[in-house]
Amino acid sequence: MEEIEKAKIALRSTFDTLEDKKQVFKAPEMRALFDGMREIAPEDRAAYGKAVNDLKTEVKSWVADIEAADEVIESIDVTAPQAINAGSAPSFLPSAQGSQHPLTTEINYICDIFQRMGFVVEESREIDDDFHMFESLNFPEDHPARDDYDTFMTDEGLIAPAHTSTMQNRIIKKYTSNLDAGEPISAVVPDRVFRNEDLDATHEHTFYQIEGIYVSKAVNVGNLIATLESYMSEYFRQKLKTKLQPFYFPFTEPSFEFAIERPDVLKKDNSEEQKWLELGGCGMIHPNVMKSAGLDPEVYTGFAFGFGIERMVMMKYGIEDVRHFESANLKFLRQFR
Repeated sequence: MEEIEKAKIALRSTFDTLEDKKQVFKAPEMRALFDGMREIAPEDRAAYGKAVNDLKTEVKSWVADIEAADEVIESIDVTAPQAINAGSAPSFLPSAQGSQHPLTTEINYICDIFQRMGFVVEESREIDDDFHMFESLNFPEDHPARDDYDTFMTDEGLIAPAHTSTMQNRIIKKYTSNLDAGEPISAVVPDRVFRNEDLDATHEHTFYQIEGIYVSKAVNVGNLIATLESYMSEYFRQKLKTKLQPFYFPFTEPSFEFAIERPDVLKKDNSEEQKWLELGGCGMIHPNVMKSAGLDPEVYTGFAFGFGIERMVMMKYGIEDVRHFESANLKFLRQFR
């Protein structure tokens, strides 16, 4: 009906201007529709009344839509690791049914040994910059020694550290006050490192390494050897000797590879070939590394060492394949419970 359509247009205009939308039902346009019933011929009243009720229903839907839009919906945390949005947390398996990963257990044990020797434990970073990866460690730009550290790099120049030595500069700067107080800087850094490696039984692209740093006055190679021997003897639970042979690292001078007497658990016979086991790198911290961290190498000296943690654990427990650690193989992991 034409009058109904005109009333609808007028009602919509009124509705849009009302602050309280429910007041539309008291609008003059709505009252006029019901009052107009008296002027409708009896035979047309049924159709007219239905049209008016249909319009009223439509107006109710306008109000409902506005109310729904204004309703405050409680936000949810889409990153929640459990159903906290449902109001109750799920039940978890008892901790007695699980255990620490063997690498976690061994890293804690290694750190405990060094802490008892007076070292503090620091964390590394899993993304770093060129300065801490190379420049602070006496790798000049375009130096060929950089090629030995084939790691992952982002388009922005950030680096996935290939060794935990990236922390040397930071640790020396952090604990410089120790030297002022007549105490040494002594820290170890166990953390993940990354290299572009082909995977096999002895190589992984992601693995754990531990870095050791010690700085004070009159530190010498003898202190380095004594530290390594004390740690290795404690870790393998038998008295072991350490020997050094010359090597090259840009961040130490002199630099060495160190080997330990092969622990009994790894000995096949008493031959000379079975006597020593090469384990890692070490040396006296290079004067340029000291200068980069703000220390005078004429006053302070120090040593640093590093080795792979997985390799230590593999030797200790006779594990033949480094890939077992990341395999989630329960048969393998349950051996260490």
